[in-house]
Amino acid sequence: MTAFVFPGQGAQFTGMGKELYESNPVAKALFEKANGILGFNITEIMFTGSAEELKQTRVTQPAVFIHSVATALAQAAEPQMVAGHSLGEFSALVANKTLSFEDGLSLVYKRAMAMQRACEINPSTMAAILGLDDAKVEEICASIQEEIVVAANYNCPGQLVISGSIKGIDIACEKLKAAGAKRAMPLQVGGAFHSPLMEPAREELAAAINTTTFNTPVCPVYQNVNALPATDVTVIKKNLVDQLTAPVRWTQLVQNMVKDGATRFAESGPGKVLQGLVKKIEPQAETLSL
Repeated sequence: MTAFVFPGQGAQFTGMGKELYESNPVAKALFEKANGILGFNITEIMFTGSAEELKQTRVTQPAVFIHSVATALAQAAEPQMVAGHSLGEFSALVANKTLSFEDGLSLVYKRAMAMQRACEINPSTMAAILGLDDAKVEEICASIQEEIVVAANYNCPGQLVISGSIKGIDIACEKLKAAGAKRAMPLQVGGAFHSPLMEPAREELAAAINTTTFNTPVCPVYQNVNALPATDVTVIKKNLVDQLTAPVRWTQLVQNMVKDGATRFAESGPGKVLQGLVKKIEPQAETLSL
């Protein structure tokens, strides 16, 4: 069974989607439609913009979404199960027909802008912790009472991203290195995604999701917040909202997909980050780019 997986923020690069745009008429039409929906020429930024321009949350999230969805829809193949890392969950929901491309892109843009505003309210950041047991990372984060620091992305065994206030992340990195972490690296991100500091964005996104049409999916989506498959629209909506302040359980999600019959993981979108993570979680699984 083949699972389609979709990357999140951080997979962007200058020139992303250009080859697809020039070679596939289905993809080209989606790119052009996206420019109209967003009200600015995002394809120009994707094809020729600087790394700095692409790093802006309002650009990054729709850009990765457009590239990921256009890649999947250009294949005209129907997935048997889908999942996306953080932002990628929206791409997954277009691939399994829960959301239309137009509605998916509108939600992603609203999410990006809401997250940007939340970051401005509470300056915050994230850090990648390598080579330490998940339970130890959780324990140390919980011990920092005076600041917000939480586990945010369970990417693969030995790689966990933490999220929180700038001071909290600094304290946590020192403590985690002292506890034996191979590396504790602050990330170049706009804020503390997947943490309680995203609560203002969660409220905005909930309002947008509740006024958007969600259809019954053609196959299950394995969602970030609980790593479980969902086909019930009410459940999908709730999990999508909760995702903003809850951790991404990617390790458990991939394990559950394999348990339920996935043998191949096809990554749709820029880069090969998820293929690398899948191989570290389930070495026997086949990985490929769509």
